[in-house]
Amino acid sequence: MQTIIAFFAHSLSDIQAFIEQGGPIIWAVFVTCLMLWLCIVDRYWFYKMGFPLLAKKIIVDWQSRSDHQSWRAYKIREGIISEVRIQLHARLSVIKTLIILCPLLGLLGTVTGMIKVFEIIAVNGTSDAQSMAQGVYLATIPTMAGLVVALSGYYFSVRLRQIADNETSTLADKLMLL
Repeated sequence: MQTIIAFFAHSLSDIQAFIEQGGPIIWAVFVTCLMLWLCIVDRYWFYKMGFPLLAKKIIVDWQSRSDHQSWRAYKIREGIISEVRIQLHARLSVIKTLIILCPLLGLLGTVTGMIKVFEIIAVNGTSDAQSMAQGVYLATIPTMAGLVVALSGYYFSVRLRQIADNETSTLADKLMLL
Protein backbone atom coordinates (compact mmCIF):
# COMPACT_ATOMS: atom_id res chain seq x y z
CA MET A 1 0.00 0.00 0.00
CA GLN A 2 2.87 2.34 0.82
CA THR A 3 4.42 1.80 -2.62
CA ILE A 4 1.13 2.56 -4.37
CA ILE A 5 0.75 5.81 -2.45
CA ALA A 6 4.38 6.72 -3.19
CA PHE A 7 3.84 5.93 -6.87
CA PHE A 8 0.78 8.19 -7.10
CA ALA A 9 2.50 10.96 -5.14
CA HIS A 10 5.51 10.79 -7.47
CA SER A 11 3.26 10.69 -10.55
CA LEU A 12 1.29 13.68 -9.29
CA SER A 13 4.46 15.69 -8.77
CA ASP A 14 5.62 14.76 -12.30
CA ILE A 15 2.31 15.92 -13.75
CA GLN A 16 2.50 19.15 -11.79
CA ALA A 17 6.04 19.79 -13.06
CA PHE A 18 4.90 19.06 -16.63
CA ILE A 19 2.04 21.55 -16.32
CA GLU A 20 4.34 24.21 -14.87
CA GLN A 21 6.84 23.73 -17.69
CA GLY A 22 4.15 23.85 -20.37
CA GLY A 23 2.72 27.15 -19.27
CA PRO A 24 -0.88 28.34 -19.16
CA ILE A 25 -1.82 26.82 -22.53
CA ILE A 26 -1.40 23.36 -21.00
CA TRP A 27 -4.49 24.09 -18.91
CA ALA A 28 -6.50 24.73 -22.08
CA VAL A 29 -5.21 21.44 -23.53
CA PHE A 30 -6.12 19.72 -20.26
CA VAL A 31 -9.69 21.11 -20.26
CA THR A 32 -10.09 20.14 -23.92
CA CYS A 33 -8.77 16.68 -23.12
CA LEU A 34 -11.23 16.32 -20.25
CA MET A 35 -14.18 17.35 -22.43
CA LEU A 36 -13.00 15.01 -25.20
CA TRP A 37 -12.79 11.99 -22.93
CA LEU A 38 -16.10 12.77 -21.26
CA CYS A 39 -17.73 12.74 -24.69
CA ILE A 40 -15.94 9.50 -25.64
CA VAL A 41 -16.99 7.76 -22.43
CA ASP A 42 -20.54 9.06 -22.88
CA ARG A 43 -20.73 7.56 -26.37
CA TYR A 44 -19.36 4.19 -25.25
CA TRP A 45 -21.82 4.19 -22.36
CA PHE A 46 -24.71 4.90 -24.73
CA TYR A 47 -23.60 2.21 -27.19
CA LYS A 48 -23.24 -0.45 -24.50
CA MET A 49 -26.07 0.47 -22.11
CA GLY A 50 -28.61 2.83 -23.66
CA PHE A 51 -28.78 1.80 -27.28
CA PRO A 52 -29.56 -1.91 -26.78
CA LEU A 53 -32.66 -0.96 -24.79
CA LEU A 54 -33.67 1.58 -27.42
CA ALA A 55 -33.15 -0.95 -30.22
CA LYS A 56 -35.30 -3.55 -28.45
CA LYS A 57 -38.08 -1.01 -28.02
CA ILE A 58 -37.89 0.00 -31.68
CA ILE A 59 -37.99 -3.63 -32.83
CA VAL A 60 -40.94 -4.42 -30.56
CA ASP A 61 -42.80 -1.35 -31.83
CA TRP A 62 -42.05 -2.33 -35.43
CA GLN A 63 -43.19 -5.92 -34.84
CA SER A 64 -46.47 -4.70 -33.39
CA ARG A 65 -47.29 -2.97 -36.69
CA SER A 66 -49.52 -4.93 -39.00
CA ASP A 67 -48.14 -3.31 -42.16
CA HIS A 68 -44.47 -3.90 -43.04
CA GLN A 69 -44.56 -3.92 -46.84
CA SER A 70 -46.37 -0.80 -48.02
CA TRP A 71 -44.77 2.41 -49.24
CA ARG A 72 -45.92 4.13 -46.03
CA ALA A 73 -44.30 1.41 -43.86
CA TYR A 74 -41.11 1.81 -45.89
CA LYS A 75 -41.07 5.57 -45.22
CA ILE A 76 -41.75 5.03 -41.50
CA ARG A 77 -38.87 2.53 -41.38
CA GLU A 78 -36.62 5.09 -43.12
CA GLY A 79 -37.61 7.71 -40.55
CA ILE A 80 -36.89 5.38 -37.64
CA ILE A 81 -33.48 4.49 -39.04
CA SER A 82 -32.69 8.15 -39.63
CA GLU A 83 -33.57 9.05 -36.03
CA VAL A 84 -31.45 6.16 -34.75
CA ARG A 85 -28.52 7.27 -36.93
CA ILE A 86 -28.79 10.77 -35.46
CA GLN A 87 -28.79 9.40 -31.90
CA LEU A 88 -25.86 7.08 -32.59
CA HIS A 89 -23.78 9.80 -34.23
CA ALA A 90 -24.59 12.44 -31.58
CA ARG A 91 -21.51 14.11 -30.13
CA LEU A 92 -19.21 12.52 -32.72
CA SER A 93 -18.81 15.90 -34.43
CA VAL A 94 -18.03 17.46 -31.04
CA ILE A 95 -15.38 14.79 -30.48
CA LYS A 96 -13.92 15.46 -33.91
CA THR A 97 -13.84 19.22 -33.22
CA LEU A 98 -12.08 18.72 -29.88
CA ILE A 99 -9.52 16.47 -31.56
CA ILE A 100 -8.80 19.18 -34.13
CA LEU A 101 -8.60 21.82 -31.39
CA CYS A 102 -5.90 20.05 -29.34
CA PRO A 103 -2.95 20.42 -31.76
CA LEU A 104 -4.00 23.99 -32.47
CA LEU A 105 -3.88 24.80 -28.77
CA GLY A 106 -0.50 23.10 -28.58
CA LEU A 107 0.72 25.22 -31.47
CA LEU A 108 -0.53 28.32 -29.69
CA GLY A 109 1.51 27.27 -26.65
CA THR A 110 4.57 26.79 -28.82
CA VAL A 111 4.18 30.22 -30.41
CA THR A 112 3.82 31.92 -27.03
CA GLY A 113 6.84 29.98 -25.77
CA MET A 114 8.90 31.00 -28.80
CA ILE A 115 7.96 34.62 -28.18
CA LYS A 116 9.57 34.24 -24.75
CA VAL A 117 12.67 32.77 -26.41
CA PHE A 118 12.84 35.76 -28.74
CA GLU A 119 12.57 38.04 -25.70
CA ILE A 120 15.58 36.26 -24.21
CA ILE A 121 17.47 36.78 -27.46
CA ALA A 122 16.47 40.46 -27.54
CA VAL A 123 17.58 41.04 -23.95
CA ASN A 124 20.67 38.83 -23.71
CA GLY A 125 21.69 38.52 -27.34
CA THR A 126 22.52 35.21 -29.00
CA SER A 127 25.37 34.39 -26.62
CA ASP A 128 23.16 32.55 -24.10
CA ALA A 129 22.57 29.32 -26.03
CA GLN A 130 21.55 27.38 -22.92
CA SER A 131 18.67 29.76 -22.15
CA MET A 132 17.54 29.63 -25.77
CA ALA A 133 17.61 25.82 -25.81
CA GLN A 134 15.68 25.69 -22.53
CA GLY A 135 13.11 28.10 -23.96
CA VAL A 136 12.67 26.07 -27.15
CA TYR A 137 12.32 22.91 -25.07
CA LEU A 138 9.61 24.50 -22.91
CA ALA A 139 7.88 25.91 -25.98
CA THR A 140 7.43 22.47 -27.54
CA ILE A 141 5.75 20.90 -24.50
CA PRO A 142 2.25 22.24 -25.31
CA THR A 143 2.49 20.95 -28.89
CA MET A 144 3.49 17.52 -27.66
CA ALA A 145 0.61 17.48 -25.17
CA GLY A 146 -1.89 18.60 -27.81
CA LEU A 147 -0.70 15.95 -30.26
CA VAL A 148 -0.81 13.16 -27.69
CA VAL A 149 -4.39 14.05 -26.75
CA ALA A 150 -5.43 14.39 -30.40
CA LEU A 151 -3.88 11.10 -31.51
CA SER A 152 -5.36 9.11 -28.65
CA GLY A 153 -8.75 10.72 -29.20
CA TYR A 154 -8.59 10.15 -32.95
CA TYR A 155 -8.32 6.38 -32.53
CA PHE A 156 -11.44 6.29 -30.36
CA SER A 157 -13.27 8.70 -32.65
CA VAL A 158 -12.80 6.37 -35.60
CA ARG A 159 -13.85 3.40 -33.52
CA LEU A 160 -16.97 5.17 -32.26
CA ARG A 161 -17.97 6.09 -35.81
CA GLN A 162 -17.56 2.45 -36.86
CA ILE A 163 -19.72 1.28 -33.98
CA ALA A 164 -22.40 3.86 -34.81
CA ASP A 165 -22.43 2.86 -38.48
CA ASN A 166 -22.54 -0.86 -37.65
CA GLU A 167 -25.36 -0.46 -35.13
CA THR A 168 -27.38 1.61 -37.59
CA SER A 169 -26.89 -0.99 -40.30
CA THR A 170 -27.72 -3.87 -37.96
CA LEU A 171 -30.95 -2.23 -36.82
CA ALA A 172 -31.93 -1.44 -40.41
CA ASP A 173 -31.37 -5.10 -41.32
CA LYS A 174 -33.45 -6.28 -38.38
CA LEU A 175 -36.32 -3.98 -39.35
CA MET A 176 -36.09 -5.18 -42.94
CA LEU A 177 -36.37 -8.86 -42.03
CA LEU A 178 -39.59 -8.45 -40.10
